[in-house]
Amino acid sequence: MSSHQRHLRRGFQWLGGATVIARGVDLLTTLAVLPFLSKQQVGVASLLIAIGMVVEAFVGLGTREALVQAQGVSRAQLDTLFWFVFGAASLLGALVWVAAPLLQALFGIAGMAIYFLAIAAKQPVVGAALIPLSMMNRDLQYERIAVVNVCATFGAAATRLGLAVSGAGVWALVAANCANGLFTLIGAQLARPFWPRLRFQIREIWPLVHFGIRVAISNGLEQLFKNVDCLLIGWFYGPDRLAVYRVAFAIAMEPAIAAGTLINGTALPIFARVSAVKEHLAQSLMWSLRRLTVLIAPLAVALILAAGPLTALIRDGQGHSYAAAALPLELLAAAALLRVTAQLLYPLVMGTGRPGTAARLSATTLLLLSTGILIAGFTFSGQTGLVAVSAVWLAVYPLLLVWETRYLGRHWSIRPAELARTLMMPSIAVVALAAIVELTRSLSGGDPRTQLGLILAAVAVTYGGLFLHAREQSYRAI
Repeated sequence: MSSHQRHLRRGFQWLGGATVIARGVDLLTTLAVLPFLSKQQVGVASLLIAIGMVVEAFVGLGTREALVQAQGVSRAQLDTLFWFVFGAASLLGALVWVAAPLLQALFGIAGMAIYFLAIAAKQPVVGAALIPLSMMNRDLQYERIAVVNVCATFGAAATRLGLAVSGAGVWALVAANCANGLFTLIGAQLARPFWPRLRFQIREIWPLVHFGIRVAISNGLEQLFKNVDCLLIGWFYGPDRLAVYRVAFAIAMEPAIAAGTLINGTALPIFARVSAVKEHLAQSLMWSLRRLTVLIAPLAVALILAAGPLTALIRDGQGHSYAAAALPLELLAAAALLRVTAQLLYPLVMGTGRPGTAARLSATTLLLLSTGILIAGFTFSGQTGLVAVSAVWLAVYPLLLVWETRYLGRHWSIRPAELARTLMMPSIAVVALAAIVELTRSLSGGDPRTQLGLILAAVAVTYGGLFLHAREQSYRAI
């Protein structure tokens, strides 16, 4: 095993474990607070957090990625960059607060503007954490990053649960999102302290900013792509319908979002280091793709199989069921499986110094998704509209994967047959998983809890088999 593959494995183990824990805790605590919130409150909070995520993508103007890929960084650059990022983030937060009444009017939700205070306050906090997080990532200190992320997640989860139980309503979700940024800053400063000096020399950071602006455009488009569905569904169908969709989306897409975080946190610095040797880059890409599909594919298929019984058990604060989320959940879980494989191209083009390609890919994806959702929104109403929007997600990714396959073949000499061999074992595993669940479904007697128990047992068996196979392959490689 080469040194870059060892770094990738260590990154996947630490950041992968931390990401799974973080996303799992986020998902479980979000589901746990649903009985304390109405669908209206969940929908409003989802809309606010979606807007906040798009805004947050521009904090730092892409200089985090610029720091990771830079050949060398001086102390003067770090000092100047801190004040540049902190100032820009503070300005961004102020603009959010000023725009709050306009956004409230746009979505037609009374009392929405006050909650933007949390989103505005989060921006400078996130900006202050950029330098220590970037330096840990640059130095491949995956263990420290993992600890910071997990601790911040638990802090935000405790905030979410405490506020929800106390009857805080929308604030339970919005304030928890803001708290995550604060806990991340505290953890980053403890793990890799950075206290900036009072100096500012813009010429020192111009190369980083020049690179970062293109990255920021890509990041902004990527976040808009991730959240445009919430924005449009909130506009077309209102917060109640958005709550149903968000529950389906959170359950289905959280593993894919976690995988995206894992990809960018682990693969980007490795791809940047081996980008000069095409063979090493291809090996790292294939290794990453295989590990990601092994991690996500069984879970995605299990969610498709468990959609009905799972959503039947979830209820809101007024006792109403979220069963309407079942079909959107099935479609979104299938889309999530495709999304995982498509996401790997972003750190590849970033690590090889092609942020423009990432920006174009993000823009194309955003255009396809938003166009599809707009068509669905103007064509369908109510529950049918939510199903149509979920189907748009599933329709977008095959188109992207065809283009990405051609790109890999043209620029990195990776043939479709090689990609197919990489995905063979996860494909066999998920087919076996589905077969096991279908054979045992009659044993449940129609009880949702029993069905979920059988599916969980089948998932455990599948992951156990994949783990044993991976360990056997590692022994052969030694």
